[in-house]
This record gives sequence, C-alpha cells and structure tokens, in this order.
Amino acid sequence: MTEDVWRNSTAKQYVQYPYQSSGQIVSHLPLRITLPVLMMCLFTVASVWADFQAGLDAYERKDYKTALKEWRPLADGGDPNAQFRLGEMYAKGEGIPQDYTEAIKWYGKAVERGSALAGLRLGIMYAEGEGVPQDDKEAVKWLLKVAEQGHFMAQFLLGSMYTREDRDIAQDYKEAAKWYRKAAEQGDTVSQFRLGGMYSRGEGVIQNDEAALKWYRKAAEGGHAQAQLRLGSIYYMGEGIPQDYDKALKWFQKAAESGNVGAQSNLGMMYTRGTGVVQDHEQAVKWFRQAAEGGDPIAQFNIGGMYEHGKGVPQDYGEAVKWFLKAAEQNYVMAQFKLGVMYEDGKGIVQNYVTAHMWYNLAGAQGNEKARKKRDKIAEEMTPAQIAEAQRRAREWKPTTEDK
Repeated sequence: MTEDVWRNSTAKQYVQYPYQSSGQIVSHLPLRITLPVLMMCLFTVASVWADFQAGLDAYERKDYKTALKEWRPLADGGDPNAQFRLGEMYAKGEGIPQDYTEAIKWYGKAVERGSALAGLRLGIMYAEGEGVPQDDKEAVKWLLKVAEQGHFMAQFLLGSMYTREDRDIAQDYKEAAKWYRKAAEQGDTVSQFRLGGMYSRGEGVIQNDEAALKWYRKAAEGGHAQAQLRLGSIYYMGEGIPQDYDKALKWFQKAAESGNVGAQSNLGMMYTRGTGVVQDHEQAVKWFRQAAEGGDPIAQFNIGGMYEHGKGVPQDYGEAVKWFLKAAEQNYVMAQFKLGVMYEDGKGIVQNYVTAHMWYNLAGAQGNEKARKKRDKIAEEMTPAQIAEAQRRAREWKPTTEDK
C-alpha cells in the first residue's frame, strides 16, 4: 500500500482569508490610553474593517473593479490584509493584468506587516515556480518565516520539502520530522499521517511502532482516509500489535466509505475470503466494483476473477476479459498473465496466439515464471512471423494510467 502524495498545489486549498475583528485589534492596544484616543482608534478600526468588508463583498460578486477601489487605499496605508488581497489579484489577473512582480511586491509588504498567509503564498510560488523561477532556498526562507509563527500549512510544506530528493535543498529527514511534528500537534491530519510513516520506517526518528500507531490513529480519527487504510492494514496483518480483524474491518470501512479504492479493494478481499466477516461474494463484488471503477488495478483483476468463476455475479468470460484488460493496461502482472490465458484458450474473446504470446511476454518480463513457460509453450505452435509480431507488439507496448 502506498502513501498519498500531497502536492504543493493542494496546499492552496488550505489558504483562507480571515480578517481581524475590531475586538481582536483592540485587545492589542496599549493599556494606558485615554478614552478619546481609544474612541478614535475604534472608529478608525471600524472604518478600515468596513472598507475591507466592502471590498470582500465586491470580490465575492466578482466585481473586481470595486474590490480594487476599496482595497488599494488600505494597502497603500499599510493594511496587511488588503496588501495580501492585492497580491492575490495581481497573481491571478483579477480585474487587472496578471503581474507576478507586482504580486510579489504586495505579498512582501504584507509579510513585513505580519501576514502569515502572504509568506505562505510566496513560499508556494517559489517552491512551484509559479510566475517566478523555481527557487527552493527562497521558498524555504519564506516558509520558515511563516512556520516559525506557528502556521501548520507552512510547517507541513517544509516537512514535505525536506523529505524529497528532487529539491535543491539537502534531504533531511530529521528536519522534516521536526516540522511534521509541529503541524501534527496542531491537528493537521496529513502531517500526522506522514509522521506516522516516518516512525514506521525510522526516517529522521528512531523507529517506533507504538509512535507510528499513535500518529496513524490520530490522523485516522481526524478523517484521513489513507491513515484509516494504513491503520486497517496494521490490524489486519498484526504489525507490532495483536491481529484484530474487527478493527481492521472498522477502519477499512471508514476509508472505503470516503472513496479510498485501496480500502474498498481490501474489503472485497475480506468478504471473498470470509476473513473477519461472513463470506459474501455479492458484498465482495460490490466493493471490488467500486474500487475497480475508481481505477484500482488489483480490484479490476479481482472483479475479473469473480466474473470468470461466476462468484457473486453470473459467469461472464467477456466481462472478465474487460476487467483483466483494464488491469493489464496498468501493468498489473497477474492480469497480464490471465489475459494471456484467455487469449490462448479463446475464453470471452476470439482465440489469438499472437496476442496471448504478447501478454505472456509482458508478464514474464516482470518476473512471472508461469508466464514465461506458457509463452515458450505456445511459441511451439506459432510461425516465426507470428512470434516476431508478438515480440514487436510487446516491445512497443506502453502502460496507461487511468484517470481517477
């Protein structure tokens, strides 16, 4: 089972645009202040807030001209929220020509006035090369500013950057674990999941199954589907803890209901085998189908097998071949071998030794010894031209990845 890839672009979904209330701002005023001055401050704050809100209302209506009219004077006057918003509009070309230089200028001004969101945005831009040359050191500089203020998304992104080998900064699992922990302690489920993986593998921390389980469980309880899948697998296999099929079923079910194809496939397998549940081929088909339609090659292979043998569905070799082909095209070796058998025997499809040889060859190239033997056996009944054609097709074949 593999981990989710948290792309930096996904991080943008976390960016929110809060604006301080007048009460929050007043709470930071000096204690020794006269009533007239306080009233003036309150009036000013209320006025600024009203202007900003007017801009926000216009922006949400996509009335960018009015939003700019409200926000630009505030930004010129040093308001970090308006400066951040102005940077966003230049970066996206909303109501004004897209201009990354101007965007960076306003983001920078907002950072100087304490805007964590602006620093996060700059870090993401440099990390992804969005409108600027990719510069990991510059990205880390901005992300550090924000991370040290306690922003969990910046902490997560720093952890991600230090774990990767394809960045221009040195891979440093210890540093990654440090930042993942800070974000995890704030409740970020992705960081909790990543930290669990680091404890499980002993990357940047001393390997510790108990700590791994702790962080996986926190992420799972927070609704992280991949953590739920991992936790279910730990209980299913009894990895460092007593094997517990009931708990495995519970976590697979939660992840499956969130659309996780790995968990759906695992549920199908549990119902097929009757492991921890009453054997139920119809339930198995239900979960295999969901995972298969989501693009999971193992589930595609398994539902193909259900159709081949008539378990939970009427026997249908044509339908079996359809699902075996989907899995085989994703380079799933068992499906490639099975397709070779179906083409050799003419089950659900017109018998074709050339195509059978091709699939056996592809499966054999991945180390499947049965496929190699079947390929060599079928070659005895083929002409040299047919063998050459099958070999050419195998050489030119390329796997596909289904859109999820």
